[in-house]
Amino acid sequence: MTALYRRYGPGLTGLILALTGFWIIFLVTLPQLDMVDYSFRPNLSMSERGGPNDVYTLQNYATLADNAIHRAIFLKTIWASALVTLTTLIVCYPIAYHLAQGTTRRQAALLMLLLLIPFWINEILRTFAWWILLAYAGPLNNMLVALGLIERPIRFLSGDGGVIVGMVYAYILFMVMPIYNAIESLDRNQIEAARDLGASPWRIHWRVVIPHAKPGIAVGCIMTFMLAAGSYAVPALLGSPGSRWFTQIIYSWFFEGGNWNQGSAYAFILLLLCIGFIFGVMRLARIGLADIAK
Repeated sequence: MTALYRRYGPGLTGLILALTGFWIIFLVTLPQLDMVDYSFRPNLSMSERGGPNDVYTLQNYATLADNAIHRAIFLKTIWASALVTLTTLIVCYPIAYHLAQGTTRRQAALLMLLLLIPFWINEILRTFAWWILLAYAGPLNNMLVALGLIERPIRFLSGDGGVIVGMVYAYILFMVMPIYNAIESLDRNQIEAARDLGASPWRIHWRVVIPHAKPGIAVGCIMTFMLAAGSYAVPALLGSPGSRWFTQIIYSWFFEGGNWNQGSAYAFILLLLCIGFIFGVMRLARIGLADIAK
């Protein structure tokens, strides 16, 4: 706070604090509290609100436990989001390491620009591009048939495969950037010293690079998992009726069923899942909030 005051002066510091406080209170905290309040109340008409039936209840939460289909979709969303996170980590770690330790600053800037350019396009349009690519009569199937690798087109969009591929592509930057920032701060002399002592590449990464990059890996996994678990557009466009995402159920409660109370309960459960994942990753990586904020 003192450093902020000294750097920007009283006027600009006050404006920054006021805007930050407004965002946290009115755009984050109050809507979340309102959602929690909705989740513990029954879905009543306007005339019934405030009456004897307007009481706090756990019925909206019990619905998930009683509905086998929704429960299965919720569990599927958890493991599929975890799979998206793991796949994105496997894809992005070599990219981030190469950018941070295997290139010059000029080369890293060029490669980073190439990674950023596709994300100048709206996420919906990028997802539609994957829908065209993975379609039954799309370019990928046509190429595989022409090469003789398959006899007939594959329905890539008939299950969760297309959704997972689309999410890995959609959230790749949220994994690359934190890992890149963490590995970039690693002194290259440590890697050279380990190599001179006879350490294999795998051991160098396991004992030198990964321990140093743990905060970046944790941040990337947290962001990717939360975005995947809370995604609506990607599963709606690349998924099939048999591969629904939990967010689609929440959407249905809000905008198709008109039951905001039930939708709020489901949304709050998803929020608790994401919060639990954050603390789980922090505990697994043995890092604190201060390490993540670096």
